[in-house]
Amino acid sequence: MSGWTLAWRLARRELSARFRGLRLLLLCLFLGVGALAAIGSLGDAIGDALAARGRILLGGDVELAVSQRLADPAERAAMAGAGRVSETVRMQSMAVTTRGATAPVQLKAVDGAYPLYGRLTLSDGRTVRQPAPDQVWIGRALAERLSVARGGMLRFGSARFRIGGIIADEPDRLGEGFTLGPVAIVSRAGLDRTGLIQPGSLFAAKYRIATARDPARVAAGFARRYATAGWETRTRDRASPGASRFIARMAEFLTLVGLAALVIAGIGVGNGVSSYLEARRGTIAMLKVLGATSGLVARVYLLQILAVAGVGILLGLAAGIVAVPLVGIAVGAVLPVAPGLTIAPAALALSAAYGLLIALAFCARPLIAAGRVPAAALLRGTFDARAGGGWWGTVWAIAAALPVVALALATSSRPAFAAGFLGATAATLAVLVAIGVAIRAIAARLPRPRSPLARLALAALHRPGSRTVSLVVALGLGLTLFVLLASVRTSIDGNIRQTIPARAPALFALDVPPEREGEFRRVVATVAPGARIATVPLMRGTITGYGTTRVADLATIPEGAWALRGERGLTFAATLPAGSTLTAGRWWSAAEGRQSLVSIDEKLAETLHLRIGDPVTVSVLGLERTARIASFRRIAWDTLGFNFIMVFSPGALADVPHNLAATIDMPTARASAVTRALLPRFPSTSVVEVGGVLQQVRDVVGQMATAITVAAGIAVLAGIAVLLGAIAAARAARTYDAVMLKVLGATRRQVLAMQAIEYAVLAATVGLVALLLGAGAGWFVVTRVFDFVWLPDWSVVLATLLAGAAGTIAIGLAATLPVLRARPATALRAL
Repeated sequence: MSGWTLAWRLARRELSARFRGLRLLLLCLFLGVGALAAIGSLGDAIGDALAARGRILLGGDVELAVSQRLADPAERAAMAGAGRVSETVRMQSMAVTTRGATAPVQLKAVDGAYPLYGRLTLSDGRTVRQPAPDQVWIGRALAERLSVARGGMLRFGSARFRIGGIIADEPDRLGEGFTLGPVAIVSRAGLDRTGLIQPGSLFAAKYRIATARDPARVAAGFARRYATAGWETRTRDRASPGASRFIARMAEFLTLVGLAALVIAGIGVGNGVSSYLEARRGTIAMLKVLGATSGLVARVYLLQILAVAGVGILLGLAAGIVAVPLVGIAVGAVLPVAPGLTIAPAALALSAAYGLLIALAFCARPLIAAGRVPAAALLRGTFDARAGGGWWGTVWAIAAALPVVALALATSSRPAFAAGFLGATAATLAVLVAIGVAIRAIAARLPRPRSPLARLALAALHRPGSRTVSLVVALGLGLTLFVLLASVRTSIDGNIRQTIPARAPALFALDVPPEREGEFRRVVATVAPGARIATVPLMRGTITGYGTTRVADLATIPEGAWALRGERGLTFAATLPAGSTLTAGRWWSAAEGRQSLVSIDEKLAETLHLRIGDPVTVSVLGLERTARIASFRRIAWDTLGFNFIMVFSPGALADVPHNLAATIDMPTARASAVTRALLPRFPSTSVVEVGGVLQQVRDVVGQMATAITVAAGIAVLAGIAVLLGAIAAARAARTYDAVMLKVLGATRRQVLAMQAIEYAVLAATVGLVALLLGAGAGWFVVTRVFDFVWLPDWSVVLATLLAGAAGTIAIGLAATLPVLRARPATALRAL
């Protein structure tokens, strides 16, 4: 009979179907593998959905977009040469009911070819293409806000439309991006009736192409041919690049959180295995007396651990699969698509591999240690000092840990980032272990306190068989995770408060004709005397070059250079805008303002390595304009005024057809009255109530913060499991201490007080370190992963730390209650 066959027979006889003694191992692997499986499956499900529905989400195989103009005949002919073309025009507008109620909408005009892919369906089940010139289809949110239904009347600009239906499914909705209000769909002829398209009006024309050719080649060829015309191109594999970037960044963060949770759970695995083997010392002693070698003992219990680990991994995989649709329901507003029940083989296999390797890495040392202890020592029940497994246990643990690191680096889109994260996790564990060793050494050298309870608590920190290091690691991890969660959540809340101020303009208006600015101001002043109105010229343009670099020649957009992606709002000004501070260069004088100059945001300038005097080229209305950098500015983004990445001199853009944008600062109670007064006189002007937009942003960012908190909460649960494991691993030693104290006359209350003092000393010692480690990790997550500003609320962080310390002490004491119930006679016989 081979050694492994005999080991399995012995392991199977002893292994309980209820996993008695190994439940902590099962729980830790279930938590860690389940978190990784859910995260990986969710990322794959969303990625697959975006890829599979790419042409539907985009509305074609290729999308070509341009602002404030339509394609000219030559451009239309080039598009038609690639395949079937559909034209849509989007612009901000206002919907007005017959009762005078108003709401901002995203007015979308479609042609007869729309949609090229997918189906536009209405709530009554009809599949439609293009409404009649006097009809409009509206989103459900707009119908509910204005209390209108099919057959009702709405006015857009100077034209009235009958509501032909409520939209149930707009196939390219995700590809359209963020909008200020629900959608309303009219025909191209219907848009012409509104009179909203005027010289300088802000609108976007999109041309979707259904082609049998390679979409990337079609897009690249068109971009080269019309490189200076300001066209943006997208293909079906990049139908929603913003959503894809968000999901990729979130998935990477959550994967690393899940991996950290699994590593933390691995410590619990090690503690649980130590506790289990400690309880099996009598069986191990008998096996050794009967001639079993250390290798056979290690194989027996390795097979038991692998069997239980396999069950824990399988349960974790099942939980991860089930969690995906539940996450979709819970945080659906944050996700670009609603994921359903998904089985992602690659993600599940990776999660299982992580779980198995972590189990092997952390059970190595206690397994080898169990085999190394002589049978005589086991039978005497002494606590042998050789508990570490020696150098062979270290080699085994490292051999299992290296593939974990290799897998994490190989599967990450940013290996350096993943390496830093794993390195920080390892450093945190090393620091906590070092602190635990230092506490043992210091406790052994301190003078003995006069109080018997304090003296016993101090002795418990350094006596033979003490688990001080394990407890320090467990408490430190738990408190560090509490600080991490509190700092991340409060920083995100702080960003919401700073970036979205409570005091903001009541209204925001688009497409105010420049020649009627005085009339616009008079109408507002009549309804809301004292209202403060600020106006700026507004147009849309694309950065096509900077310095000696052409954006089209870049393989990838530099990190932080988001202004190079797509179109930006452009303006010109004779004086320095409010909320801006010059940091380099100088503002132009009246004479210099006739030249072509530009002032750039200092952060963008730093990202692109720009210098004063460098040229910047933008495409506006299909023509390129080049300006020389005159200054850099620091922008106060926490104001909801007009903040532009680039502000040009009048000589650079004043001759471009444009309209004005306006902010109206006044009591919000007058907002509806001002809107009603403006729309009859300015039918082509869109007026948006800022409060609704701010609440929408707050809701989305708040849901994202909740998603991060919930995901990191898995790591907290794993940390609690580690604490329970550390306590369980020390149960035999604590039972011995409790029994001896009871024999000598100590009460349960005194024994519990002694342990409370021990936990309090450890928590107080580790608390400061946890504050530093947790705050450092929180800073990294907030600033490097999600590009937010580091704005923690330290009062909340400290309160969370104190509550976490109290909670972990309570958990520790609750877990030791079974020790206090041990009967001296029974316990002494067992020892």
